[in-house]
Amino acid sequence: MNRAKTILSSLRVTNSYISNQLRNTTRAPYSQVTQFSRLSPYIPNKSYCSSHLINTHQKLFFSSTPNSVVELIVANEWSTELENELDNSNLGWTHERAIYVLKKLDKNPQKASGFFNWVCEKDGFRPSSSIYSLMLRILVQNDMKQFWITLKKMKEQGFYIDEETYLTMSAQLKKEKMASDVAALSHFYNRMLQENAMDGVVKEVVNVVVGQEWGEKVEKRLVELIVDLSDTFVIRVLKELRNYPSKAWSFFQWVGQSPGYEHNTVTYNGAARVLGGDDSIREFWSVVEKMKGAGHELDIDNYIKISRTFRKKKMVEDAVKLYEFMMDGPYKPSLQDCSMLLRSISASENPDLDLVFRVARKYESMGHTLSKAVYDGIHRSLTKAGSFDEAEKIVNVMRNAGYEPDNLTYSQLVFGLCKARRLEEACKVLVDMEEDGCTPDIKTWTILIQGYCAAGEVDNALICFAKMIEKNCNADADLLDVLINGFLGQQKIEGAYSLLVEMVKKARLRPWQATYKSLIEKLLVARKLEEAFDLLRLMKKQNYPPYPDPFVPYISKFGTVEDAAEFLKALSVKDYPSSSAYLHVFKSFFREGRYSEAKDLLFKCPHHIRKHHEVCKLFGSAESSPATS
Repeated sequence: MNRAKTILSSLRVTNSYISNQLRNTTRAPYSQVTQFSRLSPYIPNKSYCSSHLINTHQKLFFSSTPNSVVELIVANEWSTELENELDNSNLGWTHERAIYVLKKLDKNPQKASGFFNWVCEKDGFRPSSSIYSLMLRILVQNDMKQFWITLKKMKEQGFYIDEETYLTMSAQLKKEKMASDVAALSHFYNRMLQENAMDGVVKEVVNVVVGQEWGEKVEKRLVELIVDLSDTFVIRVLKELRNYPSKAWSFFQWVGQSPGYEHNTVTYNGAARVLGGDDSIREFWSVVEKMKGAGHELDIDNYIKISRTFRKKKMVEDAVKLYEFMMDGPYKPSLQDCSMLLRSISASENPDLDLVFRVARKYESMGHTLSKAVYDGIHRSLTKAGSFDEAEKIVNVMRNAGYEPDNLTYSQLVFGLCKARRLEEACKVLVDMEEDGCTPDIKTWTILIQGYCAAGEVDNALICFAKMIEKNCNADADLLDVLINGFLGQQKIEGAYSLLVEMVKKARLRPWQATYKSLIEKLLVARKLEEAFDLLRLMKKQNYPPYPDPFVPYISKFGTVEDAAEFLKALSVKDYPSSSAYLHVFKSFFREGRYSEAKDLLFKCPHHIRKHHEVCKLFGSAESSPATS
């Protein structure tokens, strides 16, 4: 039994209700499906759902969960009555809980602002630079008046904006062409760094830490430099040490052992953010474990950023481990996080199915039924890994859960079959799709045609292309790029050229600029200058910028003066190209030692080019050169 089947058979029903639903269902082929993964292959009935709905405010605050607070705020206008209900919830307002609620309200700036102002006034709640920064990121997109009020309050209370938040907000304001606000924000940012974040001391501390190996000498110097250890100061130093994670880790540990100072949720989260990279993953998990042991949680905003970093750096196993960690805590990631994580796993050449089912099991174990996006995420990895029997079973499970396969589902299967070079089966999938009432779209056809091109079967790719056109599915630039690359991969350069020209002139298609460029380069390698000129003219008609790079060295080495003149004419959207274009061609002729051709071309140039200062200087130096005497 292969690895995938072992994984699948190891999955179990999460509760007796699901088991009963599986036994009671009559939809075929369920006898086969129940031997599979048991990944929520059911839809709870309406009475079951309604018995679990929360319909009153009383139930909302008695549930005492962060989500219930969000639901309560979303359902009501901000008022004294709402504040009283929040007070009656008896929730202790920690940094992590406030971050979670704000993150959930980020599309509703007025309610986010109401909650933020309320929670910051609560006894025992300590605002932080990170919670202010999150609030500002919400406000900058919707409410500039409240944005400036909050920013001023932030500065007065001794906090500062971190560089990442500042750059994000500045970019947003520049995009909206709010130049005066950009300037004002820059002023605030620099003042806050100097006054609140002790910028001068921070820089000295960082220089000391980075400048030598950690030891007693460094620690002694830090004691001399640091008069006051505040959360803001610690976070600032950690962020400045983000490119030196081992140094950041040493500083974090030293700070935690300093007399009179104890790490809190803010500094733990700050350290986790800095250490969340591939070269400090051990230290990251150490911080997370220490944080959990001290009774703190990784906040959801931090989780999203760290998870994104893990996925970007292909640290998928750590991303899954972090997802499981968060799902076991009070601040659970969203459905979108589950889907993105599954997509990241499937992005590898050979997806790790262990990780796929760890994510799905964890999501399901929280009482969630799997969505179409999650089923597709599992199916994507199975098909890419070549586990087609298991992929078929997950589709059956998905159907029993009420989700019919669509173009995305079928496209994933087509991709997997093409990857496995099972091209005839991939073709049959499109037939099956139509029989099931699902019309293949351009993406599905493109995947199939790309599969044939990757296998070197360009003729069959063209047959598929013809079938697609017969079924009134119009080609797009993506598909044309696939076909052109398929032709070029088989050294069928003339065929690629003919196809592109035909699709532009008859189908009025606008190819990608990259498609034009790659084909032009191949045509010049094959000494087909006229065809390359044709493409340059087509690019001009379709308002693409000129692409002179491969033409100039080719013409200066192999071309004639007439070729050079034709090139310069095709290059410009005006009567004449720029003087720099002429200079580029002249210099290239000179480099090839073709001085007479350069002179002949000069005589064909317009008067203003012949009299141009740089041109005269170039030809004057050529006249005085020993090579031309």
